[in-house]
Amino acid sequence: MIAGIAAYRRHPWQREAAEVPVVWQEGGSRLLDFGGTGMPVLVVPSLVNRAQVLDLLPGHSMLRHLAARGCRVLLLDWGWPGEVERGFTLTDYIAGRLERALAAAPVAALGPVALVGYCMGGLLALAAALRRPERVRALALLATPWDFAAGGAEAVERARGMATLLPGLEPVLQATGSLPVDAIQSLFAMLDPWAIARKFRAFARLDPASPRAIQFVALEDWLNDGIPLAAPVARECLGGWYGRNEPGSGRWRVAGAVVDPAALALPTFLAIPKSDRIVLPASALALAARMPAAHVHMTPAGHIGMAAGGRAEAALWSPLLRWLADL
Repeated sequence: MIAGIAAYRRHPWQREAAEVPVVWQEGGSRLLDFGGTGMPVLVVPSLVNRAQVLDLLPGHSMLRHLAARGCRVLLLDWGWPGEVERGFTLTDYIAGRLERALAAAPVAALGPVALVGYCMGGLLALAAALRRPERVRALALLATPWDFAAGGAEAVERARGMATLLPGLEPVLQATGSLPVDAIQSLFAMLDPWAIARKFRAFARLDPASPRAIQFVALEDWLNDGIPLAAPVARECLGGWYGRNEPGSGRWRVAGAVVDPAALALPTFLAIPKSDRIVLPASALALAARMPAAHVHMTPAGHIGMAAGGRAEAALWSPLLRWLADL
């Protein structure tokens, strides 16, 4: 494991992504245009990681793959929470930033979009689609949690463990207005404590010049370059989602209205990785069971591997494209 960490630290690869046009901006958030022609697709990532995981490497980018195959792809890059965003709630992000991005040119000119949400971004996209169905043609939810108690005793224990950390984190939330990156990293590490040792042991055995090694470094750099979470959102997620299971119990509200998946009369695609340790499959399947027009795609992948791993094209990109083409 130590050899793998040392090999990662001395690896020469550095990200050199091409500049992407910015078509709308508000505060630290930007709407990026990846081009393409055809159906407009607006991708909504999580608030706690940079969006670059969906545009990981030249020749290995979910967003560019979609743009080259019949989609007009736009990405909502939430950005770093500044002084204003550190006071945001989930309602501010969903009924504010996300809805204004949906209304922004060129999105409005393109007509209703296929809204694609990844992980936490799926919950934000679902809430936005319920609030503004006239702007959304279809909804794709990738590894999106819903019922934080689904999955038996393990799920209940995980959720309870995350929620009980909130009082101890409160001093730093009050002092900084956010949940720092290091704290977020620790929370994710708790979900699968031995994963770090496994992945660095495996990396130690790779040829540093191999495509697989370069992909590992790109993903690890992304993981280590997180974004703090606004304090009000951290309280809602840890206390409301994990602690009280508000989505799964029908009590999660955005701008005062309950977020009810059963009320969404739109075609919906749910990609659920069977090996996901961040969002347990049972949690995502509980969401699919609540949706009247759900197409469920189970894939033998993990939470990140499904979107950016070596087999991501077969695991997610191609099935998602086929579903979009059939709309």
